[in-house]
Amino acid sequence: MKNLIALLAFGLLTFASYAALSVEGTYQGKNLYVQNPMDDEGFGYCATKVTVNGDIMPGGTSVGAFEIDFALFNIEIGEPVFIVIEHHDGCKPKILNPEVLLPRSTFNVINMEISPDGKLKWTTKDEQGKLPFIVEQYRWNKWVSVGEVQGKGGGAENSYEFTISPHSGENTVRIVQIDHSGTKRPSKEVKFTSTVPAISKKPAKVKDEIKFEAGGQPIETRYEIYDAYGNIVKKGVGSSVNCTNLLRGVYYINFDNVNEKFIKN
Repeated sequence: MKNLIALLAFGLLTFASYAALSVEGTYQGKNLYVQNPMDDEGFGYCATKVTVNGDIMPGGTSVGAFEIDFALFNIEIGEPVFIVIEHHDGCKPKILNPEVLLPRSTFNVINMEISPDGKLKWTTKDEQGKLPFIVEQYRWNKWVSVGEVQGKGGGAENSYEFTISPHSGENTVRIVQIDHSGTKRPSKEVKFTSTVPAISKKPAKVKDEIKFEAGGQPIETRYEIYDAYGNIVKKGVGSSVNCTNLLRGVYYINFDNVNEKFIKN
């Protein structure tokens, strides 16, 4: 009889099949909500156990929907979380609002300054998530992304540096973050007047190459070239641009802090 019971128990363990659904992110002050269907046998609910950072969630999962309350685990805003929902195979719980664990742009700039040679420094606080800072420079009548610095996150003060390539005259710079909402969140602007001389290009009618000069000497500058339909065909930083592969016609070029039209022969 004992052997028969043991055999039946072994059979139940063998045929019982389980799976796990996991999600991770950063606690942003909001709880997760889980839709919990019936299991494939129709005798109970799909989820069997929930753990948060390895700790079992109290209260059980024997309901059609439940809330994962992070306050039960003494988790602070900005802390990483890893949730595992164990469930029967053949069914699957659904997390209804996983976006609440994605980092949001919450930074506040305490100080931001830039030197005449283009060294940007800024200090922030209240960064709940580790989002990159995009450094933007205003030139050619638009904001141009010139670099990126990874954010550190956390509630403490964080300091950052980035060196831009100044153009001649007055330069305007800012930092921005874009979180899961897709909204660009900018800082205040900082300005400085550079010592870079005004840059010119030659020749007026281009055959093979465009050269950038200041005071008769080659000089590097950031540039963009567009065709007559507004499509960008070349961009980069340099003292010259190879144009041999451009078709004949009208083009527009942005360089230094000016816009010009040129003809490719």
